Amino acid sequence: MITATLERLERVGFVDDVAFAQWWVDQRDRYAPRGRAALETELRAKRVPPAIIASLRDEPDGESAMSEHERADAALERHLRGRPLPEEPKALQRLGMYLVRRGFDPATARAALRRRGATG
Repeated sequence: MITATLERLERVGFVDDVAFAQWWVDQRDRYAPRGRAALETELRAKRVPPAIIASLRDEPDGESAMSEHERADAALERHLRGRPLPEEPKALQRLGMYLVRRGFDPATARAALRRRGATG
């Protein structure tokens, strides 16, 4: 009975791990940008198969998908909410750590801060 129900749900498109994973990434890009590492961790927590996660990582970014740099810029902009970038080194360091906690690697976090106008 369970197998038949799952097969029926797959036929109608309600059980589609690839579509779910892509939807999850798109929603994160739109509302709460995360780095690739954080996205993959969230998908693993949602029990998306590792092969699907790897296929998302390996496929080139589509038209709607954001690059890692665009995600970092969007996360920083969303966090600052229109405020100017602080000039104090400690404040910049905290912003960089914020981006790292959001799943961006340190080099991407530094690059986002530099693109926004930070010096150093």
